[in-house]
Amino acid sequence: MDLQACTDGLDSDEVMIQDLVAKFVDQELMPLETAVLEREIKGEHLTLTKEEEAPLLEKCKELGLWALDAPEEYGGAGLSSVTLVALNEEIGRTVTPFSFPPDSPNLHMLMATATESQKIKYLEPYAAGTAKSGIAISEPNAGGDPSGMITRAERDGDSWVINGRKIWVSRMKSADFTVVMARVGQGKRHEGITAFIVDRGTPGFNVLREILMLAGHRTYEIAFEDCRIPAENLLGAIGEGFAPMQLRLNIRRLQMGAWCIGMCRRALEMMSSHAKQRTTFGALLSDRQAIQWWIADGVTKMHACRLMVRDAARKLDLGQDIRTEASMIKVYATELATEVLDHAMQTFGAMGVTKELPLHLMAQKARVMRVYEGPSEVHRMSIAKKILKTVK
Repeated sequence: MDLQACTDGLDSDEVMIQDLVAKFVDQELMPLETAVLEREIKGEHLTLTKEEEAPLLEKCKELGLWALDAPEEYGGAGLSSVTLVALNEEIGRTVTPFSFPPDSPNLHMLMATATESQKIKYLEPYAAGTAKSGIAISEPNAGGDPSGMITRAERDGDSWVINGRKIWVSRMKSADFTVVMARVGQGKRHEGITAFIVDRGTPGFNVLREILMLAGHRTYEIAFEDCRIPAENLLGAIGEGFAPMQLRLNIRRLQMGAWCIGMCRRALEMMSSHAKQRTTFGALLSDRQAIQWWIADGVTKMHACRLMVRDAARKLDLGQDIRTEASMIKVYATELATEVLDHAMQTFGAMGVTKELPLHLMAQKARVMRVYEGPSEVHRMSIAKKILKTVK
C-alpha cells in the first residue's frame, strides 16, 4: 500500500488514460494553484480566467480528454464508470477548479430521457462541450428532501408554464440551459415530479441572487414567474422525473467519493513529507505515535473508500441499482476527507491553517460536500431504512 494511483481492475488502455490524466493534473493544473490561492485570499471568485481555461481545453481536445463517458455516437470515449472514478481521483488531488467537459451527471440524465430532437438541440452540443448546463432541484423549504418541492408546471396549450423558486443552483452565469424539476398535478412525495429544459433568457426565468459558499463555490437562487416553455421541452415522461434525477445524483456521488480519495492522497503525501522533515523537541514528527497513527488510519480508510467506490462503479456498469452504495460512499468519503485533511492541517501546525497551502480549500470543499447532493444525516436515514426493510 502506498499513496500512488491504484490501477487494480483496470486494463492496459485504462491504465494508460489514468496515467495521462495524472500527468495532466501534475503538469497543467497544479501550476495554477498559486493563482487560485491568491484569488481566495483576496475573496475573489475561484473560477479560472478565460486566458487560463482556454489552453487547458485545447490540451484536453488534443489528448482526447473530452466527453469521456459519453457514447461514441456523440463523439465521446464511452469510458466505463470504473475508469471514470479512477480519473476523478486524480482530479481530486488539486484545488484548481477544472473538470473535463461536459459535466457527467447532467449528461447521463439527458442520455436517459432526451427525445431525438432534444438530443440534437441539447445533448449533442453538450457532449461536444459547446453548451453548458445547470440543474435546479432544491428549494428554500425542500433541500435535503427534494420530494417536498412545490415548484409547479402546468400545461397550457402548446406550452408548459412553470412557477416556483429554486435555490443552491450552480452555473447560472454560464449555463445555456437548465434542467428544472417541478411537480405536475397534486401528487405527494415523488408523485408528479417532472423534468423540464429551460433555455437561458426565457422570460420569467429570473436569477434573484448569487450566494457565496465555502471553497469559492457560487450558487444562485432563481425564480420562475409564469415561465413559459415549449411543450417539447418536457424532459422524459410526466411524473417520472425522480428516477433519472436519482441516476444523476448517484453519478455525482461516485464522483464525490473519487474526489475525496484524491484529496486524501494529496493531504497524506503532504503531511508525510512534512513529518519526515520537521523536528520538534528533538525528534522528527514522523517518529511521533500520534502522527504515525493519523497516517496509518488515513491510508487504511482511504483504501477501504477506494474499494467502496470501485465496487459501486462496477455495479453501475452492470446496470445495477446502486442507490444504497452511493449513499454509503457519500457519507463515508466526505467524512473521511474531513478527518484526513484536519490531521494534515494539524501536522503542519500554524502553517496548516494559513491560506498559503491548498489544505484549507480542500477542507472547505469536503465540508460543502457533506451537505450538497444530500446531507450525511439524510443518507444515513436512507441506508438504515433500506436495511430495516430487508430484515425480518
